[in-house]
Amino acid sequence: MAAPARSGAALRRRPQLSDQVAGHVRAWIMSGQVRPGEFIRLDETAAELGVSVTPVREALLTLRGEGLVELVPHRGYVVSPLSREDVTDIFWLQGRLAVELAQRAARKIRPEVVDELEHVNDALRRAVAAGETDAVADLEFEFHRLLNLTAGAHKLAWFLHNAIRYTPHRLYAADAEWGALAVDSHERLLEALRGGDLDQVAEHTRIQFTDGAQRLLAHLEQAGIWDEAAEGPVAAQSPGGD
Repeated sequence: MAAPARSGAALRRRPQLSDQVAGHVRAWIMSGQVRPGEFIRLDETAAELGVSVTPVREALLTLRGEGLVELVPHRGYVVSPLSREDVTDIFWLQGRLAVELAQRAARKIRPEVVDELEHVNDALRRAVAAGETDAVADLEFEFHRLLNLTAGAHKLAWFLHNAIRYTPHRLYAADAEWGALAVDSHERLLEALRGGDLDQVAEHTRIQFTDGAQRLLAHLEQAGIWDEAAEGPVAAQSPGGD
């Protein structure tokens, strides 16, 4: 699974700019683009994202609260350890929440909503075939957003939304094999929704999260973030501003 480039279009200023910055840095950490023990330099990160230092500093405070970075006195923010169990736990939680929401949606879903989901999945299939990474990420999100709205469990959906922040979505969206699996699992999920088969709804919802965990673990293994040499703070890194 090839990692996307860290930098992209400069972010526009918005009221929640620090949240956007936190999302970018969170994805870098979860995809292994910055490793445990590496420092996040405020000035470099701000320049890469096209923002000022202030939202970067605010974002790092948020990520510190999540346990993704630590503040080293007089040196700056360093990426915290990320274990294999951390990755497994994140996807386990996402899967449990997603399955519950999908089954609740299945009990009340209307045929026209299933038709809309099918339309989104058809668009996803075309985006995967064309290698349109941004469209793949957006359409995958839209498919599950529509399904979760149908469940009518707003608190559960909120918890799931917060849990999936730790998924590096563009990493998956750039992987054509993952995209093909997503389209196929959606098709089977739609069949289960039409037939009211709650067991199959659970199965074909869960499979994406099981596969997602396996793919990310393999990617991080290949990136070497759990190599002995990669463990602990990287002494050679220069401090970031604080």
